[in-house]
Amino acid sequence: MEFETEADSTDKSQPFEIKTEAITQHDDKPRPYLCTVCDKRFTRKKYLSAHRRIHSEDSECDKRCSSQDALSHHKNIHTSKYKCTECGKCCQCSRDLTAHRRSHSGEKPFECSVCSKRFTQAAHLVVHSRIHSGEKPYKCHMCDKSFSQSGILNTHMRVHTGEKLHKCHVCDKSFSQFGSLKRHIGVHTGDKPYKCSLCNKSFSQSSGLQSHKRHLHRNRRPYHCSYCGKTFKREEELKCHVRIHTGEKPYSCRHCSECFTQCIQLKRHLLKSHNEGNDNAFCHICLCVCL
Repeated sequence: MEFETEADSTDKSQPFEIKTEAITQHDDKPRPYLCTVCDKRFTRKKYLSAHRRIHSEDSECDKRCSSQDALSHHKNIHTSKYKCTECGKCCQCSRDLTAHRRSHSGEKPFECSVCSKRFTQAAHLVVHSRIHSGEKPYKCHMCDKSFSQSGILNTHMRVHTGEKLHKCHVCDKSFSQFGSLKRHIGVHTGDKPYKCSLCNKSFSQSSGLQSHKRHLHRNRRPYHCSYCGKTFKREEELKCHVRIHTGEKPYSCRHCSECFTQCIQLKRHLLKSHNEGNDNAFCHICLCVCL
């Protein structure tokens, strides 16, 4: 694939920086740099170079790579050139396959000198070491936020550019992160791969399963009242309980001067005293509101 321009390529401007307004500007400036794939024009060569990346796309899986070299490496996954004989996983290169095989052998030759944690790859150790050093070498030039990994910075940049590379093939909705797209796909498929081993309830996301176990099945009560020592499973329950000690009543009736520690108490009051709310959800025997 070749890209041509209709201007001399001796643009000596500053090193490339992502600037959305420069790439998407709508003015009358000359745009001599032409993308021969989509005919989009740019004012500077560096903006064309940045734009080229969207065309480095794998036709088999729609993955977009930063360069043709990266795309060539990625395509090895589809050709099974570097395939694990134990699990069938395909890697991009021999180095990745060697590192992957350690997941089967359990070998972790790279050890952290601070906490002795071990890793299968040297690159993973480098990233881990930044937990101890606090180093965040990848800095966003648009908001000065810093990151420990280049991939996290690249994902963050989409907040500024509005770029959404990951598109749903069912409804055409787009996402800036692949993980967000993966979770969204579950809306169409109804897939709930995360099953609770205690009650067989299923969830579309791991976080939903963890929350379910924490609230319904675990006897662990990590939230302690500093006044009386009573423990609770959820932080919301503790906050509500503490108001008994502090006397705080944040829920006030708009019809009278009554205030309450809990929202449910206000709902009962509105139904009983002001005939406001759904009477069908109100038990006249115990004054309970069933939401």
